[in-house]
Amino acid sequence: MKRIIIAGALALVGAASTAQAATWKFDDAAYVTCREAHAMQPKARIELAMFLAEHAAKRHGVAIPEDARGGELGVLVRGGCTLAPDAYLFTVIDRAIIADESNLPKR
Repeated sequence: MKRIIIAGALALVGAASTAQAATWKFDDAAYVTCREAHAMQPKARIELAMFLAEHAAKRHGVAIPEDARGGELGVLVRGGCTLAPDAYLFTVIDRAIIADESNLPKR
């Protein structure tokens, strides 16, 4: 029964991400786990991660650069999700930004 509920939840997340990836609400996006994000289509996963990263960056007064520093953030997020796949993706992204905050440009 538990597997059916989880599979249904993943299907809903996947359907929502492909149909309305650009219209994420923070309250919905913040509770997507790394495991659920990994199950998404790549484009939807990237859009979700960028939405969450922009939110966290604004909160910390920094910007997400499109150079190597942004890639380093991606590596931190990937590592965090590998270590804790059941963690919320937003938490992993937020902590990666905090860890690398001194290297990120201010807003």
